[in-house]
Amino acid sequence: QVQLVEAGGGLVQAGGSLRLSCEVSGTIFERNDLGWYRRAPGHQRDLVATLSRGGSTNYEDSVKGRFTISRDSAKNTVYLQMNSLKPEDTAVYYCHVREQIGRPIVFYDYWGQGTQVTVSK
Repeated sequence: QVQLVEAGGGLVQAGGSLRLSCEVSGTIFERNDLGWYRRAPGHQRDLVATLSRGGSTNYEDSVKGRFTISRDSAKNTVYLQMNSLKPEDTAVYYCHVREQIGRPIVFYDYWGQGTQVTVSK
């Protein structure tokens, strides 16, 4: 059973930093694509950053240069370092894991429980 446990959200002033973490269990961590999404009030869940199995990263335009996604395979953990935070970054942030299994490939998507990030002016 795949489980994702997030931590690191909270309240921070604009310009501050936070680091989110997501510990993953029940899957072969190195074989998965990883990501962070967020849902702001009144909005759908949007992509923030992804990290492929091969190490490629992709960022939503508004966070480029401020956020960094990374992983520690020894700890089965994916991180989102968020710097220069803005009030518009306020949202619930979700960790995402995509497994690829079998031939033909079947994708399985798993989500963390969400962690609130609030950035005050």
